[in-house]
Parts: sequence; C-alpha cells; structure tokens
Amino acid sequence: MITSLSNPTIKQIRKLRERKERQQSGLFFIEGLRIVGEALASNWQIEYLIYCPTLLDSLFGLQMIEKYQAGNGKVLPVSEEVFYSLSSKDGPQGIAAVVHQYWSDLEKTVPVDGEVWVALDSVADPGNLGTILRTNDAAGVRGVILLDQCTDPFDPSSIRASMGAIFNQVLIKATFQQFVYWKKIHSIPVIGTSDKAPQDYHFYKYPSRMVLLMGSERHGLQEKHYAICDETVAIPMRGKSDSLNLAVATALCVYEIFNQRRVRQMKQEDGDNL
Repeated sequence: MITSLSNPTIKQIRKLRERKERQQSGLFFIEGLRIVGEALASNWQIEYLIYCPTLLDSLFGLQMIEKYQAGNGKVLPVSEEVFYSLSSKDGPQGIAAVVHQYWSDLEKTVPVDGEVWVALDSVADPGNLGTILRTNDAAGVRGVILLDQCTDPFDPSSIRASMGAIFNQVLIKATFQQFVYWKKIHSIPVIGTSDKAPQDYHFYKYPSRMVLLMGSERHGLQEKHYAICDETVAIPMRGKSDSLNLAVATALCVYEIFNQRRVRQMKQEDGDNL
C-alpha cells in the first residue's frame, strides 16, 4: 500500500490536474464508481486503478478491481491520506483511475448518413464542454469536433460534468481550416446558430447527416463561421437576456434534431404497420 504523499507515482498523478501535464503524458485522472465503471465498460485503456480499502465499501467497486486485476491490470492500493490528496470530491468513494486519452483524426473520419456531429469553436468553460458531451450522448450525437483554442475535455471539471459520457463520444481536435476542408470533401451540411438567423430552430428541417456549429461563450459565431454554414437558425427569446449559456443553447438544438428524427421514425413505423 502506498502511504507516502511524496511517492513519485502519486506526485505524477497529482500533476494531471494541469493541462500541460495531461497534454504531455496523454493521460488523465478520473474518480468515482460511476465514471470508473464507464471507462472500463467502454474499453478505454487504463494505466492503473487506484483504490483506498478503508474508503471503498461498494461491492460493485470491489468487483471492478477484482476483475481488472484478473486481467493483469495494475492496481494501486493507497492510504486515506494519499487518496484524499488526489481526490477533488468532498466525500470520495475510494476508487479512481488514470486513463489514456483517446482522440480521433478528422482526416480519417467519414460521416455517414444519419450521423449528427457538434463542432465547437473556442469553447472556454470545461464545465460547459462536459455538459455538452453529456447532452450529446443522451441525444445520439456521434461526437464533438473541437476547433482551434478549445478547452480540454479531459479537464477534471469537464470530466465531472460529462458524468461518464466522454467515454461514449468521438473526440476530435482540428483547426478551422482543416474543418472547412473536411466539410468540402465530404459535402456535409453545417448548420450554425445566430440570433439574427431567419430560420427558427424549431421549424427548420435538419438534414439527415449534418454538423451543428456552435460559437464560443463570449463571441458566438464569427463571420468566417457564417461563411461556411449552409443554414443558420435562431433560438427565440422573449425576456431581457440577449443570449443563452452555450451548453443550454447546444442542448436545445441537439434535442430539436433528435425529436424531429424521432417523429419521422415513429411515422415511418406507423406506416409500416398499416
């Protein structure tokens, strides 16, 4: 059992709180029964599981560790003091993991019929990004394309907000120029959002295969983004607020897309049953 706060491995894990260390190592830290279970179930590569015997009282958690060890996975038992030094939770559950990041290549990604992607430009808040990942997963979105200077999806705040959905989303990093070329090569429609758009987001009929392009929290979409959009839609507002939170706006749009597809599918099934 590791009991020293100065243990080199423990010190290295603590450094994963920093984006620079996550980028250099290609690793990130997660904790909690649900999210560790999601990582294992989704077959992401685990560097090692970490657990504290005096804090972990979940049969599910103990079974996860036993199964992981049976497959020759590396497990680090640690003392309470050491686990608390790693944890960001008020009441830690005694289980965590160091996981390898997984990124997909935009150039090798071929969008197929029926797929919806969300592209985000310069999103700054990791909590917003994590919430978008969670919403996307719930609404059947294939993945997220992070353009230019976006925040890190493997930031602890993003991981927490995603509630494990990060393991079910395809993650891609790309420049705006790479995205423009990819759109052109695959002829995929890009739908943007703007408060000045002529189309109401609720009444617009979304393509079967598409990308929803969302701007940054501060600036929204810029002129260069509008230039590549096949259509823009607006979310109506009646109060004095002139904008919505990015995660909320994305959720409204992706669920409108989801609901339109769901209605079409139900109508088709009803027609088949006649």
